[in-house]
Amino acid sequence: MNKERKLIIAGNWKMNKTVAEALDLVRGLRVELGSVKEVDIVVCPPYTALSEVSKAVLDSNIRLGAQNMSENNVGAFTGEIAAGMLKEFSVRYVILGHSERRQYQKESNELIAKKAAAVHAAALKPIICVGETLAERESGRMQEVLETQVRGSLAGLDKEQMQETVLAYEPVWAIGTGKTATTAQAQEAHAFIRDLLVKIFDETVARRVRIQYGGSVKPSNARELMSQPDVDGALVGGAALEVRSFADIIKNSI
Repeated sequence: MNKERKLIIAGNWKMNKTVAEALDLVRGLRVELGSVKEVDIVVCPPYTALSEVSKAVLDSNIRLGAQNMSENNVGAFTGEIAAGMLKEFSVRYVILGHSERRQYQKESNELIAKKAAAVHAAALKPIICVGETLAERESGRMQEVLETQVRGSLAGLDKEQMQETVLAYEPVWAIGTGKTATTAQAQEAHAFIRDLLVKIFDETVARRVRIQYGGSVKPSNARELMSQPDVDGALVGGAALEVRSFADIIKNSI
């Protein structure tokens, strides 16, 4: 696939996998995907598995990501994880603002922007998630919601930081539901987000930023989704929990 931007496909394992299960999965992925150079491959295990998985992907083409991070570097923040802690395990990417955290932990765009600044300050790369609910889409508010989330979540980033940021468009109605945005719907949203980046930053930045699609991505729809001009990869949930399905998504995207 000839794309200006290199595809990035990340597996968000969410609250799944013991350490032993995580190691089984990542060892299988090394075997299946060891020769893949066309795609940046990222796995995002739970915190408890980061240490062992970081050893298991050493000297491989698989990069490590975390599912969240505190905006604070140190201190009395019970239950939180700081950038310095993640860097001990060679974490490269951090997912921020996933719709589940926006919903269940009430994370605001303002908080996500603070976290993004902290991620960049630590020389890590954020994967910032945005997306509308079914009610918001059906009421014709998709663009309004996306613009609010994009502008709010990226507030304070400069052009250089933005180019080292990955965005993930995840329509909330398609996450874990089996529903997938049509390729036309995905491309429409991604193109709208890229146009926003032109307005917020400039044409060069917008052209370089990678925008993933997330929401019931599976091997059968990966190729069609990744073939869209503004879809630069995927943030995969359930299908990232099995070697075969995650490997096939990546292979089918090339």
